Amino acid sequence: MSTPAAQMTDLDQPPAPVSLMQAFWFWLKLGFISFGGPAGQIAIMHEELVERRRWISEKRFLHALNYCMLLPGPEAQQLATYLGWLMHRTWGGVLAGALFVLPSLFILIVLSWVYIAYGDVPLVAGIFYGIKPAVTAIVLHAAHRIGSRALKNNWMWAIAAASFVAIFAMNVPFPMIVATAAIIGFLGGKFFPAKFNGSGTHASAKKSYGAALIDDNTPTPEHARFSKIHLAKVVAVGALLWLVPMGLLTASLGWQNTFTQMGWFFTKAALLTFGGAYAVLPYVYQGAVGHYGWLTPTQMIDGLALGETTPGPLIMVVAFVGFVGAYVQAAFGPDNAFIAGALAAALVTWFTFLPSFLFILAGGPLVESTHDDLKFTAPLVAITAAVVGVIVNLAVFFGYHVWWPEGLNGQFDWRAFSLTIAALLALFYFKRSVMQVLGACALIGLALY
Repeated sequence: MSTPAAQMTDLDQPPAPVSLMQAFWFWLKLGFISFGGPAGQIAIMHEELVERRRWISEKRFLHALNYCMLLPGPEAQQLATYLGWLMHRTWGGVLAGALFVLPSLFILIVLSWVYIAYGDVPLVAGIFYGIKPAVTAIVLHAAHRIGSRALKNNWMWAIAAASFVAIFAMNVPFPMIVATAAIIGFLGGKFFPAKFNGSGTHASAKKSYGAALIDDNTPTPEHARFSKIHLAKVVAVGALLWLVPMGLLTASLGWQNTFTQMGWFFTKAALLTFGGAYAVLPYVYQGAVGHYGWLTPTQMIDGLALGETTPGPLIMVVAFVGFVGAYVQAAFGPDNAFIAGALAAALVTWFTFLPSFLFILAGGPLVESTHDDLKFTAPLVAITAAVVGVIVNLAVFFGYHVWWPEGLNGQFDWRAFSLTIAALLALFYFKRSVMQVLGACALIGLALY
């Protein structure tokens, strides 16, 4: 039995070096247990990597997280990529980021097929009847969570309100809202810097869990130091990884083909996901449902429900969108609908996540050279505020389709509305997790249906 003095000595010494194979098994495990959305996933990584395994210190962990929060894309997946890269070079980052995504991709392909093939079966229909009101509540909860962090003054509240009016009443495209918010933030940062200060997103590290492999004062590894040659290589490889598949799709299928348009559309979506998956969902809805008609509003809500109940980033809902779009349109003929759906799901996942890897591999060395002075820019602060209004609009959209399933002229579904209120109480008052709320609502929906 170890004494307190011996335990203190153990904490004073960093753990043994971690091999790439050891890291592989950890990232694979994380890919299967990363439930709970970005907040839950980041908490799991903090507990495992900072507190228990001590692979990285608290300060270095939060420094990496602050950078990932600035980027478009899923911050939890990017954080995993960053930490894997910092520990084991490029292949470590690729492994960490890919294993964070691949389990959920395979699970979603199977669940999407079950949904589209057996969605009318009473068992499946009942489960979704209960989940949809919960999803509406979860989106409102997300708006509150992001808003409590982003809306620190009247300027931010005004930007959020204006973005809601723009997308709800005037149907302004999401990219235009992002661009306008960025311009407002740029000007606000020049003339009202105190109002557009982005500090305080994450508190400074105050706790120590013992010496870490990558500690506060550990020198930056050679591969993580900034180099113009390295940056040029990453940009060149990234361009090829995008151009080759996009070029092959265009040359073999044509620009207007469903697969080519999915690749182009989700490339744009990947660059607009400031604020996480809930922020990009309105853009995906506008394009996938409104413009391309790949799936219906109801299917979009069901897809988000599936995304909430599977591990991995919530933005993996794009795999559902791709699968359903290609499956329903029978892109390869009616006999190969599953193959078309699975290929589309993999394709949109590639184009959605490729920029995330590039942001980390290209920007990581810059971040590692600025441990103490990484700045949040005013345009990104304004964009985050605008995202809150966009997410509220998404909740209104979901509530409309859930509570009035036949339109405003149809009957109001009091049971679905009551389930939404119950889910809101569970999330806000009783502090239940997303998975607990979804599970309870699924069982209630099954009983009601």
